[in-house]
Amino acid sequence: MWQTILNAPFFHSLELAVLDEDGMHALVFPCRRAVDGWKDATTGYLVDVEPTHWRLWGEQDEDA
Repeated sequence: MWQTILNAPFFHSLELAVLDEDGMHALVFPCRRAVDGWKDATTGYLVDVEPTHWRLWGEQDEDA
């Protein structure tokens, strides 16, 4: 289930969602919240993203 970005945990692999004019879209790679921003969980590089929601990487919607 999607959670608000305000309570996203640090240092866990997360699936992030962003909102744009077409609606909500999930990123296709796992990210980790770090002290200095969001990082690609695989490479460790900072990503320029302003997510609105999160869920654990690999978690599925209950109605999917």
